[in-house]
Amino acid sequence: MFVSDLDRPWHQTPFPIQGFHIRSQDDIRALVSHCKWVSIDIAETRDSAALTKIAGPGFGTKTRRRGEGREELRLPPLSIREPVRYQPMTTLKREMKASKHLLEDAGVALERLYKAVATQDIRDLRPVAAVINKMVSSVIRQPDALLWLSRIHQHDDHVYRHALNTSVWALVCGRQLGLNETLLNHLGLGCLLSQVGKTRLSADLLRREGQLGPEDHALYRTYVVKGMAMLEDSGLSRAVLSVVQGHRERHNGSGFPEGIRGDRIPLLAKIAGLAEFFESLIEPRVSVAEPMTPAKAVTLLYDMRNIEFQDGLVESFIRAIGIYPTGSLVELTDGQRGIVVSHSAKRRLWPRVMVMTDRYHEPLKTARVVDLAKHNESNTTAEILAIKECLAHGTKGLDPAGFDVTGAESRWSFSRLISR
Repeated sequence: MFVSDLDRPWHQTPFPIQGFHIRSQDDIRALVSHCKWVSIDIAETRDSAALTKIAGPGFGTKTRRRGEGREELRLPPLSIREPVRYQPMTTLKREMKASKHLLEDAGVALERLYKAVATQDIRDLRPVAAVINKMVSSVIRQPDALLWLSRIHQHDDHVYRHALNTSVWALVCGRQLGLNETLLNHLGLGCLLSQVGKTRLSADLLRREGQLGPEDHALYRTYVVKGMAMLEDSGLSRAVLSVVQGHRERHNGSGFPEGIRGDRIPLLAKIAGLAEFFESLIEPRVSVAEPMTPAKAVTLLYDMRNIEFQDGLVESFIRAIGIYPTGSLVELTDGQRGIVVSHSAKRRLWPRVMVMTDRYHEPLKTARVVDLAKHNESNTTAEILAIKECLAHGTKGLDPAGFDVTGAESRWSFSRLISR
């Protein structure tokens, strides 16, 4: 049978997003453990290559309620020409050692470039392009490493941090989609340069971003056009410039600066726009009391399918980063607290967690990594250890840089990996 709909959002279960075939009693037991009812498409004959299509009328009904009156736009499924199927080439530990200074180098190169562009000095893009090339190589080898580093990396200037983290989210999504290395380089460089127009806005306006009145917001929206004007003679490729120009456009035409929609938005710009929006939801800001938890941000993205972002792109993004993205602070069902280290696409609800407190929320002397998927393999339903909830940024006692980690393979230190 083909399961076409659930009694809960797909991304809150371990099942493939948007439908799957039941092939064993284990599949049925898994459904029973998560759902009270499901819908079956009796006439379903598609093979696994076409399972990304929306199945069943139930989705349409939910989408209309979900949209709250906003215009929806449905397009054919995303199609990547000659997609690359990447496999991890190294371990998280090794890649973190290899890339531990990469974001610092990127921040320095980006800051110098933004200052040069802002003062109309000679613009040398080679240092930033070289850093992006290294970032792309790192994400191809092991996507969780750079994602982890970006989540705990601190930078004094919000604009640079925002551009860097957006680039990492976008590269991880692009890898999931199967973009080749050249396209990933265009995507990453475009994300790094997408915020350059903000150097033409006042610091006060940027500090109040997200809390602007109509007049100030109209001025804020000009940063994309200003950025394009600053980069027009830079010699950048059309693909890179398309990211800078289109990263604030939206699927249903509600974005800016041109209000284009659907397939008129270049694919790389669509990815950048989704990544930039996600980062804006979860990043710590002085002007925002508390950022959204990554799990809530994922839920919000899922609700915006075919409204502000194309559905296939949202689902690929969720597959790439997980329900509980790397760097999410979480509490387990037994009360222990920690931070998500990495996740598995097959077990979205059971990532690897670095546990840093006991069940009474007292800090441990030595943190340990718990692979929830492996831990739950041989346990009964009553003994399953899972994530109870995502915790707010800055939750007391959850600073990963202060812990040594004793993993299954060896003993290693996050603090040594991320310090100079």
